[in-house]
Amino acid sequence: MAELKRTPLFDVYKEYGAKTIDFGGWELPVQFSSIKEEHKAVRTKAGLFDVSHMGEITVKGPGSLNYLQKMMTNDISKIKNGTAQYTAMCYENGGTVDDLLVYKLEENDYLLVVNASNIEKDYKWLEDHLENDVTVENISNQMAQLALQGPLSEKILSSLISDVNLSEIRPFGIQNKVMILGKQTLISRTGYTGEDGFEIYCNSEDAQELWRAILDAGSEYGILPIGLGARDTLRFEAKLALYGQELSPDITPLEAGIGFAVKLDKEIDFIGKAALQKQKEQGVPRRLVGIEMIDRGIPRHGYRVFAGENEIGMITTGTQSPTLKRNIGLALLQTDYGKLDNEVLVEIRGKKLKAKIVKTPFYKRAN
Repeated sequence: MAELKRTPLFDVYKEYGAKTIDFGGWELPVQFSSIKEEHKAVRTKAGLFDVSHMGEITVKGPGSLNYLQKMMTNDISKIKNGTAQYTAMCYENGGTVDDLLVYKLEENDYLLVVNASNIEKDYKWLEDHLENDVTVENISNQMAQLALQGPLSEKILSSLISDVNLSEIRPFGIQNKVMILGKQTLISRTGYTGEDGFEIYCNSEDAQELWRAILDAGSEYGILPIGLGARDTLRFEAKLALYGQELSPDITPLEAGIGFAVKLDKEIDFIGKAALQKQKEQGVPRRLVGIEMIDRGIPRHGYRVFAGENEIGMITTGTQSPTLKRNIGLALLQTDYGKLDNEVLVEIRGKKLKAKIVKTPFYKRAN
């Protein structure tokens, strides 16, 4: 059995009561206190996540823009210096290699932030399609990433920073070379929770000091360290896709509801464009919808969904929503069955229980 990978923050988990699990080959905290308590803290106050298992890949060189236009579904030419963009990479058949963030630090200098389980696969995919005037480097082992999320995030982080006004960083904006306690960081106004917040990139050796400092600074505001359990319920309520569930080599971005990150009209053809163009013209055969249980039961990942005796899809993610107190799920269904208020059946422990199609996202923060 392969030894589990650990982030630079692993040694401090115990100080905060972490319960760790195997998450895609990483030993990571599923919770520190309780999933519901941590979820509520992020929705109402603030929470700090260790997301150092995520991957970072640099793309540099005079041909970087054209290369990224070929590799990514979104229009990379629209990214201004000091901003980020959500996008996907696809196979020729339209299936998803990964969904990721592209940061444009300056001209011909990009940082890709990819999913932890896909780091090696993504890097090989990028290398396999590399062009002469571009270099790519996997710097994941050199970097750590902390995510400070929640309505009080700006107030907490501002107390540790003197040379940058965080209120001037817009959503998907970046501020590079920000000093926190003498440590150089990159800060972006991004996150995976549906709340306002920041993702903080630093050198691996600086992670523990910054983790403690942020938790100390937020203690008077009710900040909590947050594990993977609440990270999943938070992103799920906001309908943010999880690779391996809402997205996969067999699920296209159009089916998964992230068509906004697919620009079929951009000048440079990207890998998978022809397949996605055809899918859009012919009509997407499946689509991701929200469901709410009518009968008692919780829809879980992998549960089958039926219309009468006909199997029409599956649950990609489901739980009892900590915010809404309802049993809800995301389901990838045949398009004809995905109309709002349509009733379906979810097979739970051998029984077919009633559910209905509902609007998503399930949760959207008030601005």
